[in-house]
Amino acid sequence: MIGVDDVRAAAARLAGIAHRTPVVTSRTLDERAGATVFLKCENMQRMGAFKFRGAYNRIAQMTQEERERGIVAFSSGNHAQGVALAAKLLGARATIVMPSDAPASKLAATRGYGAEVVEYERARSHREEIAQSLCDERGATLVPPFDDERIIAGAGTAALELLDEAGNLDAIVTPVGGGGLLSGTAVAVHGVDEHIAIYGVEPETGDDVRQSLERGQVVRIPVPQTIADGLQTQAPSPLTFDIMRAHGVRVVVVSDNDLRAAMRFAFERLKLVVEPSGAAGFAALLSGALNLAGKRVGVVISGGNVDAERYAALIAIT
Repeated sequence: MIGVDDVRAAAARLAGIAHRTPVVTSRTLDERAGATVFLKCENMQRMGAFKFRGAYNRIAQMTQEERERGIVAFSSGNHAQGVALAAKLLGARATIVMPSDAPASKLAATRGYGAEVVEYERARSHREEIAQSLCDERGATLVPPFDDERIIAGAGTAALELLDEAGNLDAIVTPVGGGGLLSGTAVAVHGVDEHIAIYGVEPETGDDVRQSLERGQVVRIPVPQTIADGLQTQAPSPLTFDIMRAHGVRVVVVSDNDLRAAMRFAFERLKLVVEPSGAAGFAALLSGALNLAGKRVGVVISGGNVDAERYAALIAIT
């Protein structure tokens, strides 16, 4: 199992490559949450999400021969863009398996970074099988979105930066899909201070991680119906599950309306564009799903990639 030294090694690889994203505070948010909140703005990361960190850390450790044979990934959007950009920077060919209903901006951005996109129907096909078939045909290397220690270590570098800037914290909150960000955060944070509580936030219709941790085994659910396209995973991997369980991670859920309200708050009060998945952490604080009153709390805003028209519709008052 990975440790904080792996996260620190990833941070060294990313130095000067990934953005050291800002940490933002808001007196209004503090008042609403009853806590002192520090927002780590990975929506301002290269390609607009934390996923660049893990993708670059993984591909940077491949041999030149492996890069030349090509990389295959599967993703609904942010991992796709992260792999596409990292591959471009490191001189590798990338093919990304993406659902046809992925946001148009994420499809366009992935192609814009030079990757080949293979689309599939989310409800009818299994992306893992398509990706593995492409790897077998081409001799390419699979770069999964979260089920890889190097991906997890890269994701954890955001938390190290947050601790460095915010100082002592009582808790850190992140969105959770497959568990890569949450696992990496737990490893990084507990390598510095084992007393910091770690929380993940899922859509209420996609609580596979919460169910898994409560039952003590990986639980697989149908494709979640939620506006948070980046959190539509059906199950954590055995790797991320084991890390989250070992670190005593706790998970709460929020509704799509909670996500919309958080996105609107970020726009009106913080002047930040946040995608639905990225808003999950502070949505839990604003909605009361997570009560951390009186605490110093770090929250990772995981991404900000959302189509302009969809964004406007999601934050509109109805």
